[in-house]
Amino acid sequence: MMPRALAGAFDKAVALVCCALVTALLVCVSLGALTRTLGEPLIWTDELSRFLMVWLAVFGWIAASRKRQHVRIRFFQDLLPRRVHQATEIAIQAALTLFGVLVAGYGAGLIGRNADLEATTLPLSMAWMYAPMLLAGAITAAQGAREVVEALRRPGPPAAASEEVTVE
Repeated sequence: MMPRALAGAFDKAVALVCCALVTALLVCVSLGALTRTLGEPLIWTDELSRFLMVWLAVFGWIAASRKRQHVRIRFFQDLLPRRVHQATEIAIQAALTLFGVLVAGYGAGLIGRNADLEATTLPLSMAWMYAPMLLAGAITAAQGAREVVEALRRPGPPAAASEEVTVE
């Protein structure tokens, strides 16, 4: 598994990329709105905003899942006996791992099919619109596999303290 220092560095890099993407998206949308107001719209800002939004959504997905801040309702699962709870957790995480593999595979196919298509207003391949799917799928699969291993080591529901969400 990933050593804590490497995991921490990865999480900080993801947070930094999220900040950069939010800033770039804000600048791009503001520039588009300003130039429209002045009567000389920069049409490429719309397309770049779409690219940035897709990348931001993926990095947000990665950041949330790495910190276990994604939406998950465990009410009924936590009512189950320890062994059934563990089996349910393993099944959920195995399904998540499979989902990640499928998203990565589908994303790779989309990248290949769109590599030769250029964006309408930008000199970028449309493959860049689908590249985040490959990244998100791979990281989701790795995270799910890691959670399966942890669930196999843990006999029952995680401690309440580990469920608390902290804001950094």
